Amino acid sequence: MTKAILVRRIGGPEVLEYVDHDPGRPGPGQIRVEQVAAGINFIDVYFRTGLYKSETMPFVLGKEGAGTVSEVGEGVDDVKVGDRVAYYGASGSYAEAVVIEAAKVVKLPEGVASEVAAASMLKGMTAEYLLRRTFKVGPETVLLFHAAAGGVGLIAGQWAKHLGATVIGTAGSAEKCELALENGFDHVINYRDEDFAARVLEITDGRKCDVVYDSVGRDTFPKSLDCLKPRGLWASFGQSSGKLPEIDLAILNQKGSLFATRPSLFGYTQTRAEVEESSGALFDVIASGAVKVRIDQRFPLQQAADAHRALESRQTTGATILTI
Repeated sequence: MTKAILVRRIGGPEVLEYVDHDPGRPGPGQIRVEQVAAGINFIDVYFRTGLYKSETMPFVLGKEGAGTVSEVGEGVDDVKVGDRVAYYGASGSYAEAVVIEAAKVVKLPEGVASEVAAASMLKGMTAEYLLRRTFKVGPETVLLFHAAAGGVGLIAGQWAKHLGATVIGTAGSAEKCELALENGFDHVINYRDEDFAARVLEITDGRKCDVVYDSVGRDTFPKSLDCLKPRGLWASFGQSSGKLPEIDLAILNQKGSLFATRPSLFGYTQTRAEVEESSGALFDVIASGAVKVRIDQRFPLQQAADAHRALESRQTTGATILTI
């Protein structure tokens, strides 16, 4: 019998139960993966608290992991027993073993460790679609990225600098600002000490930004809009500080005929080709050394509740994983 983290009711970190759990054997089109690590992301908090609704109850938490294939079901040809794989989007990663659709996994190339993959699939592919497809970042781009010292932020800062952009970030402490500066950001604003919108105006000599990437939500709205040049893009891809208020679209006109989008990784990886393109681009920049994935917190599986407490209190930097 293997172990997993089960949610029987929505609530705080205390609802996460470490229990015996048998994922079963793979059916047609499925594989079983013996896990090395599972990634921890804010989407897990959203499911635990009921902000996002699970299709089943109870359920094993988690959307991202990596490990080794131990069994394949009928009709699976792309992977075999012994392959190292990683995935995002398949439910139940907070577990020692998972049974998932083979179509949801990608093989890991040499040079990308399993723990790194577990820490970066969701975060790194989020950075990929934001920087390469939501807004095509290049040498002329000036951007603002909130939560610069978080898991997505540290990857995005390095990747955006690799693409030649001027990269501005926000963070909540001097230590986090310094960390972001070490990971691609040209300027980092401590939002606890400074008005970030006023500081962006100073940094850019009044020209402001082409795009603002905002995963914070309530605490950064509507000032994020004040950081954008006319016809700039506000990409709101999360709400770690709380749900945004109802927005009157007239504000986009008032702030300079702005564009706004609420993207998600799942919306940008709807086909197998998109999954392979996005993960391939991520693995390429990791293998090349252009992006280094920081795993700053490791918790054993049974301490998942402690991991959530650290994440929600903004005590974490970089990526956080459950080791299995």
